[in-house]
Amino acid sequence: MTAPREAPPLARLLLATAQACADVANGISLTEALARVPADLRPGTQALAFHAMRRLGWARAVRSQLLDRIPPHPLLDPLLQVSLTLLGEAEDTAEAERDGTPRYAAHTVVDQTVQAAAGQPDMARYKGLLNACLRRYLREREALNETARSGPEGAWNYPGWWVTQVRRDYPQTWQDVLRAGNHAGPLTLRVNRRRATPAAVAQALADIGITSTPHGDAGLVLHTARPVQQLPGFAEGWWSVQDAGAQLAAPLLGVRDGMRVLDACAAPGGKTAHLLELADIDLLALDADAKRLTRVDETLARLGLHATLRAAAAERVDTWWDGKPFDAVLADVPCTASGIVRRHPDIRWLRRHNDIARTAALQARIVDALWQVTAPGGKLLYATCSLFPAEGEHQAQAFARRHPDAQRRDAPGQLIPAVPEAAANAQHDGFFYALFEKA
Repeated sequence: MTAPREAPPLARLLLATAQACADVANGISLTEALARVPADLRPGTQALAFHAMRRLGWARAVRSQLLDRIPPHPLLDPLLQVSLTLLGEAEDTAEAERDGTPRYAAHTVVDQTVQAAAGQPDMARYKGLLNACLRRYLREREALNETARSGPEGAWNYPGWWVTQVRRDYPQTWQDVLRAGNHAGPLTLRVNRRRATPAAVAQALADIGITSTPHGDAGLVLHTARPVQQLPGFAEGWWSVQDAGAQLAAPLLGVRDGMRVLDACAAPGGKTAHLLELADIDLLALDADAKRLTRVDETLARLGLHATLRAAAAERVDTWWDGKPFDAVLADVPCTASGIVRRHPDIRWLRRHNDIARTAALQARIVDALWQVTAPGGKLLYATCSLFPAEGEHQAQAFARRHPDAQRRDAPGQLIPAVPEAAANAQHDGFFYALFEKA
């Protein structure tokens, strides 16, 4: 019997997490940053990094009180901030357990932070500074926390512009919207009905001690998250990981056997696969990024599905369209991804306020182009994973004004995540859907 592998020392995890956070500060996604982490450190680093991203605004506000000037070392400030997030306990134990918050004794965090610096030749001179900052926080935490939370970034753990935008867009519920984004979303599966049934998958999960709750026609919300490769049926193509909100897209188009269908911004392929699971259709999957289409191909192969894949910009119709109109078009357009910060907490720190107008302009170009290839009587589903109305309802209304032959049909509109305590409403991320039929 193989002995269980020892967990890496916290000092190594802290350094790896500091590097990942530094990468995010330089504009690199956390997913890409974590891919650079050595395999033995990746699980622990991911847990620490997700926690740090969700409390980064507060950590920055505390750090600004501890240091007037940040020494010129690229990892010193990220290391201090990550360590502070571990010392600043979650609001309650239940929250920590639910979101997988790493928990360490305060003296362990301080000691391992100092050890992390001491083990790096170019950081060793700062170990005393780190020790002094962390110990001062522990002594004065109440006053430091109060000051840190007096500003929007420290209070809500989003950039100030984000807080302002959400308050403007959701004046009655803005606090709930922000609060919900600071909790981890549940692991949700979409069962591939061509290879399994929700009941069979639920039983296979139960057999290894994982309970789940059915959601919609093919969804299962797991009560305990596990790496997907450890769950039964992954290699066999029984299911895909897909948020409950994202699972609404394919059924809204109402695809039927024999239809010609376009998925215009297909990567990473979850909605592409769902369309193919629902009916025997002729599907063209486009994406502007050829590398991301590789993931679509891998997903379809695992699920036993087939589509025509093409790397092309959806708005440049002349580069990919053969002149034959489509019965159904899915326009899951690029956006700020502000609705999926539960699962990608780095997004809030990567975005800038002018990104909203930039992506909205691109969205308008894409849907106008795709309306050209939609058959009379056909449907186009406009979809984003955004919370901002500029990328949702405002966009849908403007599209309808530009195209008098676009008749709006029933669709959910704006979906807003809820805090986990509101269990019935907490199962999905933030999405927007608008369905149009061509007269």
